[in-house]
Amino acid sequence: MESVDDDDFSINSLSEFDIDEVSDREDLGLLGQPNQQLLTSATDSGKSNLWMAFMNMANSIIGAGIIGQAYALKQAGLLAGVLLLIGLSFVIDWTIRLMVTNSKLSGMKTYQSTVKQCFGRTGMFVISIAQGLFAFGGCIAFCVIIGDTIPHILRAIFPHAIDHPASKFFTGRLSAIVFCVIGISYPLSLNRNIASLAKASALALVSMALITLTVVIRGPQVAPDDAHLSARLLTLNTNFFQAVSIISFAFVCHHNTLLIYNSLKTPTLNRFAKVVHWSVGVSAVCCLALGVSGFLSFKNQTESNVLNNFPGNDIMANIARFCFGFNMVTTLPLEIFVCRSVLGEYLFKEEMPTIYHFAITTALILATTGISLLTCDLGVILELVGASAACTMAYILPQMCFLKLSAKPKYDWEKVACYICITFGVIVMLLSTVMTLRHMNSGAHKTCPSW
Repeated sequence: MESVDDDDFSINSLSEFDIDEVSDREDLGLLGQPNQQLLTSATDSGKSNLWMAFMNMANSIIGAGIIGQAYALKQAGLLAGVLLLIGLSFVIDWTIRLMVTNSKLSGMKTYQSTVKQCFGRTGMFVISIAQGLFAFGGCIAFCVIIGDTIPHILRAIFPHAIDHPASKFFTGRLSAIVFCVIGISYPLSLNRNIASLAKASALALVSMALITLTVVIRGPQVAPDDAHLSARLLTLNTNFFQAVSIISFAFVCHHNTLLIYNSLKTPTLNRFAKVVHWSVGVSAVCCLALGVSGFLSFKNQTESNVLNNFPGNDIMANIARFCFGFNMVTTLPLEIFVCRSVLGEYLFKEEMPTIYHFAITTALILATTGISLLTCDLGVILELVGASAACTMAYILPQMCFLKLSAKPKYDWEKVACYICITFGVIVMLLSTVMTLRHMNSGAHKTCPSW
């Protein structure tokens, strides 16, 4: 199957497709089990080739969370943070592939239906809440970042606008969020097919490369003289578990995983593994480059959005801000797609009618936009959503499903790894949430600028 090109795939290659699928079933110990849903026909497969799937998955990972990686290293300490980021990238790679294994074992095509197959209505409720919360929280984070970045660009282009009340309105945070989300993200969100967002995802990935280069090159040049590093910041800091939440928020794309897998022209374990390895690998390199360079530049003054550490009139930083704002505008529709999919799973047995598709998309866009106008503390959003939804989707539910579905021996290495991962996820969820809420109650959270 390795020799079959995605773009050339046709019914003539069906025999090779069947062989690859049978190989998947052998790997899972399913050969001979009578489940017709396990074999996907060529005519039922989606529209994405491997490259398109890679772009959509990498864009799902390299979203709002990447800008918080320097802050995550500050929270965990440099040494602990780097080791944590590398370790979690391997864990995420495994859990993403585990989800597809669970899908094949259960004969289900979505994350929700897989969990429902294992744990009934209770499982369906938990996964739906987790998926919806993560995607919805991601949308809020994206809107907050748009408000952090685009106004700097507008004030750089129109430097005298801030002196005039009428012009100030159009270059302010509120206007930037409303105009960008309603004018650009909203039309993209109305797409029904996730494969159609691949071109926007490709442009977003290019913008993230520019952002990473900006932080790596320009960060040391504008580093403040009064910033410093302590022993804790260099080794292990007290907010380690909050750092886990922030990194998890960045890497978790489990709510999109089966959507992307099922959009492949030829959905098999081997082909999808390539997409996962490349997506997680590229994302980890970008997160490390941006996180380490940003943290070493701004040290104890590193903000949750590292671009906020750059001066407002810095040309290269403003280009990066524009690229990041554009990335958020084009990534937000992927999260809206997931929110809408979760609601559709509950409300409709078949395809969502056009009127409801339009109404639900509009409601989601208005809700996330409205909430983002009330808060601008990106760190708190990343920590809370990462601790709750991300931990549930990545470190708890896939492992619980595998333990329920797999016929492997009790002490098989993968089952033991699942128990360890579940324990880790529960600990992070509880401790990180408590510590973040204490931080919020202390009044130390960031307040929004008047503009």
